[in-house]
Amino acid sequence: MRTLLPGQQCQVWIASLTGESTLLFSTDRILLEAPNWSLDGSSLILNGDGKLWSLNVASGGLAEVPLTGIPEINNDHVLAPDGETIFLSANDGHIYRGALNGGAVQRITSDDGSLHFLHGVSPDGKDLAYVGIEAGDFTRPGRLMTMPSAGGAATGVDVGPGHCDGPEYSPDGKWLYFNTESFSTTHGHAQLARIRADGTGFEQLLESRTVDWFPHLSPDGRCATYVRFPGGTEGHPADRPVAVVLVPTDDWTTPLHTWPLSGGQGTLNVNSWSPDSTRFAFVAYPLASPTEADTA
Repeated sequence: MRTLLPGQQCQVWIASLTGESTLLFSTDRILLEAPNWSLDGSSLILNGDGKLWSLNVASGGLAEVPLTGIPEINNDHVLAPDGETIFLSANDGHIYRGALNGGAVQRITSDDGSLHFLHGVSPDGKDLAYVGIEAGDFTRPGRLMTMPSAGGAATGVDVGPGHCDGPEYSPDGKWLYFNTESFSTTHGHAQLARIRADGTGFEQLLESRTVDWFPHLSPDGRCATYVRFPGGTEGHPADRPVAVVLVPTDDWTTPLHTWPLSGGQGTLNVNSWSPDSTRFAFVAYPLASPTEADTA
């Protein structure tokens, strides 16, 4: 479980389509990660210290979501379309379902010998998209998998031999967006991609020299965010000079705005768009006192 380094801050930012950014919350006590935006627009849902937290967007107040019956969670958590349920990946390698107001959770993945890292819920709430790590062996590439959200048999989606991560449904449910190393022979060179939910139409969204992770579409489907790592990065490590990138989905090659920061792991692992598609959240981890986020 990650913790802050000496002198390090955890900063939760909210950015807009116009390129503006506002510091909502800053702390040197807990390392928060991976904001989801609640369906009612009132709060961000994050993980930290193995627990789930709710951060009030208006007041900046932080409160634990009192879940029971679940091991320590990681930064792979996604809200269900009903606005009341959350699906979570825990450090035992399983996916759980719980209520946003707390209480007992239910495990929905089976003991199939793999680790399960959740990233997407279909718009109708019936299916999940996750990354499976066979035999818990991280030397093997992650595989794109789908399964019923109520539990049941998983299905693999062929996206080539390279490691993939972050599979997330488009707002219309027709596509899965993710990052993959299948377009390169260079280990670690993740690029953005998508494939139809029926397993056809696999295509690269952006060809770049940087290492690009976690594409997230806005609810209206018009824009997307992702995390850009320097070329040569392997995986999605923490505490690196990265940038959160905002693009229109009809032209992934032309950023609307970028936000350089210190981060990577935890910054934007899951979809953090507001319900009205005008704002999104991300997390930075600077080793200095809080300052206004850089924008370009």
